[in-house]
Amino acid sequence: MAQQLKDAFQKMAQNIPKGAPGGAGGGGGGGGRGAAAAAGRAAGALMVAGGLGYGAYNSVFTVDGGHRAVVFNRLLGMKPTIYNEGLNFNIPWFEWPVIYDIRTRPVNLQTLTGSKDLQMVTIGIRVLHRPDPNQLVWIYRHLGLNYDERILPSLMNECAKAVVARYDANELLTKREQVSAAISAELRLRAGGFNVLLEDVAITHLAFSPEYAKAVEAKQVAQQDANRAKYIVLGAQQEKKTIITKARGEAESAELIGSAVRRNPGFMKLRRIDAAKDIADIVAGSGNKVYLNADSLLLNLLGDADDKFEKSVHGRGKWLSR
Repeated sequence: MAQQLKDAFQKMAQNIPKGAPGGAGGGGGGGGRGAAAAAGRAAGALMVAGGLGYGAYNSVFTVDGGHRAVVFNRLLGMKPTIYNEGLNFNIPWFEWPVIYDIRTRPVNLQTLTGSKDLQMVTIGIRVLHRPDPNQLVWIYRHLGLNYDERILPSLMNECAKAVVARYDANELLTKREQVSAAISAELRLRAGGFNVLLEDVAITHLAFSPEYAKAVEAKQVAQQDANRAKYIVLGAQQEKKTIITKARGEAESAELIGSAVRRNPGFMKLRRIDAAKDIADIVAGSGNKVYLNADSLLLNLLGDADDKFEKSVHGRGKWLSR
């Protein structure tokens, strides 16, 4: 830039018109030389101002919030100083800053691996990471700005496969929190060797092969069928107990009724009266006409039906005694 300014002012000085010939020309020649000298001094001043402006503009740099900077020196290499947020100074042309974003950023990885029982599992992992602010010089010297793309995919893949291989397929579901903690511990240990800090490690996706999923579904269906059959057996046993209990009750009831009839034949009269009351209520509430015999409907309570019944009971008793 300084050389360009110098060339421009030299061209301006060459284009200044010369004085007229003769005496007047001598005076004009002196004036032309004075103008050329003034233009040269102006060009020099502009060159100095331009150089100062260039140096002032390139001698400072700004570090935004959530960032840190390291500086490379042409003579010394990487300077050990870590530059914080705000306005910082450097030597123009000899030094230039390298800005790092130290805020937490996510990385997602999905990989296919095998479990302890040789089942293929597709697992997805999300990692929140950031560089160690105190080790940015080492990171830039060994990994560069894209440090996460260089190390995290391989580390996540290796740690996920190593941890999943310790568990069976069903344990990956029942012990998911334990699996996630094991993967996190492995990743933190491995990433710490590269001065990368991990804020969080989580399992975002876990899927098995279609064959294993069908086998698990069939197992669950069979287990549900077995539980249903067990409940059916329990229901049948309860129903059996109910029938036995009911039969015993009916037998005891019949035995008690037989004993009451033998001890007091009037018991049957009471039962006939109760039955006659029920039949009379039904017949009275019906709109149909009844043409049956009153003895058949147990309604002849004032006739000789009781005598006939007692004779039949005594006759049966004699026959049974024989």
